[in-house]
Amino acid sequence: MKMIDEIFMDRPYFGARRIRESLKRAGKQVTRKRVRRLMKLMGIEAVYRKPRTSKANPEHKVFPYLLKGLKIERPNQVFAADITYIPMAKGFVYLVAVIDWNSRYILSWRLSNSLETGFCKEALEDALAQATPEIFNTDQGSQFTSDDFVKPVLASGAEMSMDGKGRYLDNIFVERFWRSLKYEEVYLHAYESTKQARESIARWINFYNHQRPHQALDYRTPAEVHFGIKQEAIA
Repeated sequence: MKMIDEIFMDRPYFGARRIRESLKRAGKQVTRKRVRRLMKLMGIEAVYRKPRTSKANPEHKVFPYLLKGLKIERPNQVFAADITYIPMAKGFVYLVAVIDWNSRYILSWRLSNSLETGFCKEALEDALAQATPEIFNTDQGSQFTSDDFVKPVLASGAEMSMDGKGRYLDNIFVERFWRSLKYEEVYLHAYESTKQARESIARWINFYNHQRPHQALDYRTPAEVHFGIKQEAIA
């Protein structure tokens, strides 16, 4: 599953057949059926980055995508939330994060061993306690279209925006964050427990926010851009 995740982060358009062939080249003899079963368990599928974590509820309202052509030029203009799969030595957990699009700053995050809405709502509440965005963007997953998530967003005064169905790149800054997190932290460790995963990921996100310079931010850190002051002044 870890190898499948690594392949998929590089090639999100790969389906079970191509992933099986990539595994075969790496010396892993598995059937396409097994690869498909594991991808389903992980919540990933070609083109659609994660059908399970993004599985829509037909009874929930879907909001239009508001970010097309929008110039995002200041902190707290757009927040985005997303969920990804985190492999461990045995099993896996899910991670939700809320990011500020302009600064790439991670406002909040939570780990969960299930895809119930609760951990997404907790991350949302943490983010909104820090600031109210003009727009809050998510995919069309049932966690994000539920009243438990949508109502607090609208009550804060923010507009709700949702990616187009199957649009892998609508939430591109979160996707880039997942890639950095996985290649710089997750894939380098085999977490023995959720507690260990939480502590290790927390250290890395703190590093990401406050110490890791971004080329797209003129080599400033997300915290420097988000708060508009030098890192050493807020450390």
